Amino acid sequence: MLSEENFAGSIIVNLASLPDFLRTPILKKRMTEFFSMNDSEKSEIINNALDAGPAIPFPNFSKLFKTWLEVLCTLTEENRYDMFSNYFKQIVKKPQKIILFNLDGILEIFLSLDGSRQKILSNSIRNVFESLDIESQRKMTLLTPEIAKKVGPIWGFDDQKQELRNMWVRTGQPGLWFIAGSFAQCRIYSKLLGLQIKACEESIIPLDH
Repeated sequence: MLSEENFAGSIIVNLASLPDFLRTPILKKRMTEFFSMNDSEKSEIINNALDAGPAIPFPNFSKLFKTWLEVLCTLTEENRYDMFSNYFKQIVKKPQKIILFNLDGILEIFLSLDGSRQKILSNSIRNVFESLDIESQRKMTLLTPEIAKKVGPIWGFDDQKQELRNMWVRTGQPGLWFIAGSFAQCRIYSKLLGLQIKACEESIIPLDH
């Protein structure tokens, strides 16, 4: 469910259900408006979009995302850089948002584009990635579909282990840890998490499990 304040998210959800001949011009108009906004407004729009995306049924999301990529290809390199860099900034700050997306499906949508469009978008993404600092690049690398597969679901109850999934423990990706929950949970389990990290650094237990 989207909050009442997420107006941009509501627009995105509605766009996803429109036929192509309506969705494309409306989306292009909204994207053009985005480039005239200030940094604060852009951040809000991106955050709302990241919140809205996982709530859209994937068949509809797939059509919307492909249209978004196709429109991006018609814009200038400066505009594409602006768009991708703003998404990267928010994803680096709040990586938990991107984990909720079907990353394999997103990759398939990208691969369904013709070669020339793939090249245009890949060049823009590479330029933005290379402009990031080392720590941000590392965070973005951890969010690739391959890493997401290794880690698996985050949060939610694990029927086999009788614990929350991938919380406060070693994950399928060595060096990637998660802590979340209420203040009480974080206060209690931060010590457990810290002891595990220390044990890994001292080679008492392996970094992978």
